[in-house]
Amino acid sequence: METKIYINGIGNISAQPGDLLSGEPVMVYNENIFPAISPNYKEFINPMALRRMSKAIKMGVYSAKIALRDAKIEIPDAIITGTGEGCKQDTEKFIENMLAQDEKLLTPTSFIQSTHNTIGGQIALYLGCKNYNVTYTQNAVSLETALLDAQMQFSEDPEINSVLVGGVDEISKKITAFRKIDGQLKQVPITNTDLLKEDSPGTITSEGANFFTLSKKANDNSYAEFLDVSIKNTVSPIEINSEVEDFLKSNNLNAKDIDLVILGKNGDNRYDHYYQNLQEQIFKNTLQLGYKHLVGDYDTASGYAIFLAAQILKSGKIPEILTLNNDENKVPKKILIYNQYLGKDHSLILLSAV
Repeated sequence: METKIYINGIGNISAQPGDLLSGEPVMVYNENIFPAISPNYKEFINPMALRRMSKAIKMGVYSAKIALRDAKIEIPDAIITGTGEGCKQDTEKFIENMLAQDEKLLTPTSFIQSTHNTIGGQIALYLGCKNYNVTYTQNAVSLETALLDAQMQFSEDPEINSVLVGGVDEISKKITAFRKIDGQLKQVPITNTDLLKEDSPGTITSEGANFFTLSKKANDNSYAEFLDVSIKNTVSPIEINSEVEDFLKSNNLNAKDIDLVILGKNGDNRYDHYYQNLQEQIFKNTLQLGYKHLVGDYDTASGYAIFLAAQILKSGKIPEILTLNNDENKVPKKILIYNQYLGKDHSLILLSAV
C-alpha cells in the first residue's frame, strides 16, 4: 500500500504579509533586491542568541517552529532543508575579515555559521532533535530535492511519521548584487507588482523561508495531500507540455484534472516562454497563478508557491493579485506547481485537497 503524505503544518517568512488570503494589503517594492518582512523572532528565539544569527538562521528557526506548532508536533522524525546559497551574510563577513586581517587571527565563528547546513543544524539544536538531518543545495531545485528525500523517508522507513521539510535563502549586500552583473536581475529598478508586464531580461530577487510539517496521517488541521514531485535539469521549450503530461500520467491524471496551476513566471523574457507554452496549450482552460511579482525569485522561492497552494486548498480562497488569466474561479481540488530558473532546474509539484 502506497504511503500517503499530508501537509499538516506550514510556516512562512517572505517579503509579503503572512496571510494574503485574508485580504492583507500587498507590499510594494521599487527595488530589484528587497528584504523579507521580519516577524517577532523573540517569540521563539532568545534575544541574546538573535544577535549572533544571520537572517537565514533566524528565518529558518522561526518558520520551522511555526510549521511544527501548526501541526501540534514538538519533535519531528526528520529535518530536511533545502537552500540554494546558504548563509551568504556570514560568508561575506568571513571573507571581509580574511581580507582585513590579511588571513591572520581570524575568528572561526562566521566561517562555521556560513556553511549551508547551519540552518538545519540550528533548527535541530533549538528543538533538541537528534533525528535524521540533511541539507540539500541544488540551485533552484534545492527544496524539491528535500521533498524527494522526504518521500523516500516515508516510503522506506515505517518508523517515520513526521518530517519537517523547508527551504531558506537570504539576500546579502555583495553576493546578491552579483546577480545584476551577470544579467540575472533587471538592469533598472522596477516596481515589483509590474514585474510580469516587463518585457526585458532578468528578474527581481528577495529572500524567505518556507517550512512544512509532513505526516503520514491527516488531521482536522491538514492543508493538503502531497502527491508527488519531479525534477529535471534540462527540458527544451517544445518538450515542456509533454514533460508535464508524462508527470501527470504517472499519477493517473491528465491536464484536465488540474484545477489550478501555479507558475514561476519571473518577468525574464529570455525564459518565460516555458510558462507561456503551458499557458497557451495544455492549461489554456485552467486557472493560472503567479507569485514571483510579490516575493521575488530566489533558489527556494517555490516554497512560497507550496505555501500558497496549501492555503488555497484548505480555504478555497484565491487572491486576485495572483491570477494570470480570467478562467472560471472554482474551488480547486488539485494544484500543480511548475518552476524553472534560467531555462534549467525544472520542477513539478503536485498537491491535492484532503
